Amino acid sequence: MGAVPAFKPSKQKDNYWDTIGVPARGGSLYKALHKGLPYSVIGKICEVSGLDKSTVVSTTDIAQATLQRRAKRGSFNKDESDRLYRIAAVYKATLDLFSGDQESAKQWLVHEVRGLGGKRPIDMLSTSAETEAVLNLIGRLEHGVYA
Repeated sequence: MGAVPAFKPSKQKDNYWDTIGVPARGGSLYKALHKGLPYSVIGKICEVSGLDKSTVVSTTDIAQATLQRRAKRGSFNKDESDRLYRIAAVYKATLDLFSGDQESAKQWLVHEVRGLGGKRPIDMLSTSAETEAVLNLIGRLEHGVYA
């Protein structure tokens, strides 16, 4: 009988967060949000989620003129960064709910959901309270508690 190998924690990074260029959690995330996320994050969120830029922009309540200023500056402000993070976090939770099926995750976000009173999850990301309701529903669905 051979020796049992010692446990080594995985060094694999969360590819989703790496792909969009946002720290997944902790101090690095908080610092990045306060500093302002790079402008490139919005394009990466669109690319990964399959959501069009106009949907992401309208969800974050960023005016077109402001978006153009942020493109020139190269980053978003703290509040805009927080709203972009909400979209990214809800998409990631939805993606996990659908076991990585990107199309199913996208479709769930853009269609009315009974557990949210017939609202579309994507339309409920402009406030932290609504975002929390979407994340709570995802958590219930993951655990088989149907709304």
